[in-house]
Amino acid sequence: MAAPTSNYATCAGREIHFMEWGAGQRETVIAWHGLARTGRDMDELAEHLSGRYRVICPDTLGRGYSQWSPEPGTEYTLAFYAKLAADLFDRLGIESAHWVGTSMGGAIGTVCAGGLSQPAMKARIRSLVLNDNAPRLSQPAVERIKNYAGNPPAFGTMAELEAFFRQVYKPYGWLSDAQWRRLTESSTRRLPDGRVTPHYDPAMVRQFIDHPNDYELWAHWDAIEIPVLLLRGAESDLVLPDAVEEMRRRGPGAKGKLRVVEVAGCGHAPALNVPDQLQLVAGFIAESEGSLVSA
Repeated sequence: MAAPTSNYATCAGREIHFMEWGAGQRETVIAWHGLARTGRDMDELAEHLSGRYRVICPDTLGRGYSQWSPEPGTEYTLAFYAKLAADLFDRLGIESAHWVGTSMGGAIGTVCAGGLSQPAMKARIRSLVLNDNAPRLSQPAVERIKNYAGNPPAFGTMAELEAFFRQVYKPYGWLSDAQWRRLTESSTRRLPDGRVTPHYDPAMVRQFIDHPNDYELWAHWDAIEIPVLLLRGAESDLVLPDAVEEMRRRGPGAKGKLRVVEVAGCGHAPALNVPDQLQLVAGFIAESEGSLVSA
């Protein structure tokens, strides 16, 4: 099995960082992280899948090692992220892929799979896993996320930052001490004064200010025709039961292509780091491949 590698590609004129696992495998999985996170959140999933799939884990524009946008008001949007994704497919020679997205990563996948803003992507997404994401989000939860993400704290030590991450991301569910340490080290940058802070551009929250309806995705949802797995954290305050029920009635839900699984012991969002969650995702992708072949 090929070791994971760190890579960069220019997409839509911006430098994007991504981790690649399972290089040389025939089929591809895109694993896209959440709003204020990085592609390293997908390490456990990527390792689990890499024996069978090539797994690409990007850092979104403004996060991790990807470039920060010089035009935050227009580029920190789902439409631009989908354009980045389309270019990334082209740069890496990906004809089609399964998509696993946590929170914002799921929203980007929804936009790509619907094909309304990037028509060519509709046929390139083979299946979609939404990790605690829906076409309608709870506004109080969005405000909570916006408030902490838009004002990232700074600390004198890594230990203090890790304690902050353990509190903020407690809804992820169980993580080992080693996983908490990696989460911290892989999403930290040092400020000019020597303090440490989360590794993203705080201006990315302008998405919610300049484009307040960006996450209203029902039109995209209704256009999706591929199999979808929704993993909802049982204690999620972002994806509420009424949104899930509407998902069942519309789009792939109305076509019998939506599977919903509640993940016990998690809120927003399951960390995709324990055997049950990893097997759910891997099994769904394998089943989707089977249904696509038989169709």
